[in-house]
Amino acid sequence: MKKYLFYISQNYSFSILRPIQQVLFNRGDKVSWFFEGDKVNPDYLAENENKLDSILQVIEYHADVVIAPANSIPTFIPGLKVAVFHGFDAGKLDKRGRNDHFKIRGCFDLYCTQGPNTTQPFKQLQKGHEFFNVIETGWSTLDPLFIFPKLTKPSTRPLVLFCSTFSKKLSCAKQLLPVVSKLCQSDQWQWIVQFHPKMDQHIVDSYKALQNQNLTFIETDDVIPLLNKADVMVCDTSSVINMFLLQNKPVVTFNNIKPGSYLLDITDPDALEQSIKTAISRPEALMQHIQEMIKETHPCTDGKSSQRGVEAIDDVLGGKYPLTKSKPVNLVRNFKFRKRLNYWKF
Repeated sequence: MKKYLFYISQNYSFSILRPIQQVLFNRGDKVSWFFEGDKVNPDYLAENENKLDSILQVIEYHADVVIAPANSIPTFIPGLKVAVFHGFDAGKLDKRGRNDHFKIRGCFDLYCTQGPNTTQPFKQLQKGHEFFNVIETGWSTLDPLFIFPKLTKPSTRPLVLFCSTFSKKLSCAKQLLPVVSKLCQSDQWQWIVQFHPKMDQHIVDSYKALQNQNLTFIETDDVIPLLNKADVMVCDTSSVINMFLLQNKPVVTFNNIKPGSYLLDITDPDALEQSIKTAISRPEALMQHIQEMIKETHPCTDGKSSQRGVEAIDDVLGGKYPLTKSKPVNLVRNFKFRKRLNYWKF
């Protein structure tokens, strides 16, 4: 029996890690959760899930493996550090203009990548750093999307799922509010609105105020059932777009920063209604582009990404992929973690 630690700081991590947890439970391994910061709602924990309440308990737990859907974690806690990502590459850049999805921070021993367009860049990074492994497994959070049957919709009307990122530079929520307010007065479509948990509260309240028989605002830690249920997505620049496209369903985007041919991207809010109608009609050329995107982004549709991830961890622990270098000491980053966690034992 191995001991696993799930290190999280956001509510969306539950749906990412629970498919892995089920694989571990099925084979008799032990899993504990640790919440960094105050943004994780402990009420989301299930009765059979164990939570460690302090960083001291994390140290004493002495996990064999630490899994995190994050960009960085403290390296001074015990265990093999495994990154499983908290989303797809949406093309977002950091303050220096670099793609944040492919930034190596010296925290992880293993990256479980989602598909060729993430595996290949990380393989190139691996050659330059030599202190981590990269294994393509697929993304655990999508397992239920491919395993569970399609959910029954509450009506025969097409269902439009409107999602938006929290970044003020990238979010379309404010710009599209007037047109969504108008469209949801018509009964031609059913609307579900779900935003990133960091979305500005004023924007959230504005959309909640639109709720009627045609529009519902939902706050959830698990977006998978919504993706399953919807026919079309409206979004901006967010990795949830890729999650939706993987179901072979069209997406209308507003000012997307990487508007590929697999998206119906618009720059004028007044074009939203017609673009949704086009998406619902599923044009042949658009659907072909979506198929090509799926092959590059996440070709695994068997619902077994979590199983492959656990097997990859076993292989690394078993010495199948020896590394030539050790992770960097990371003094500054670990000091920041120690300060945040108020842990100063060495």
